[in-house]
Amino acid sequence: MQSGLLGTTRAQGRSVVLQPHERAALNARAGRGLVGALIAQGVLALVAAGVSWAIAGTAAGLSALAGAGAYFIPNTLFALRLLLDVYRPGGARPYAFLLGEMLKIGMAVVLLWVTVRVGADRIVWPALLAGLFSAMKGYVLLLMFRRL
Repeated sequence: MQSGLLGTTRAQGRSVVLQPHERAALNARAGRGLVGALIAQGVLALVAAGVSWAIAGTAAGLSALAGAGAYFIPNTLFALRLLLDVYRPGGARPYAFLLGEMLKIGMAVVLLWVTVRVGADRIVWPALLAGLFSAMKGYVLLLMFRRL
């Protein structure tokens, strides 16, 4: 018999049957993890925008916000969808995750395209890329503070 995080299983490869209180605790932990990742992404994106603004001015700060927003907005919508799936009676569905991930990437590309079309010559590209990268790697804050 193996003893694991979720309880004891009889053999490798068999599914673990969770009690209702164990499932609720696991769902709560998953929800906290998703919200924590979103908060970390938002904080790091705001830091990137603030640093860009301080170094290169308002256009750079807005460019960093636009870059961060192009990833943060679709990611937030995807995380909210995952949260709804966690608390859905049947649980999360693998194909919904895959479809959601594809839609998130597609939305990010569209938002970047719109940013380039609307911003045109006012975009500060290094700041936009710094904002985008900071939003994408926001979970690094969680790793630094051992929250992930």
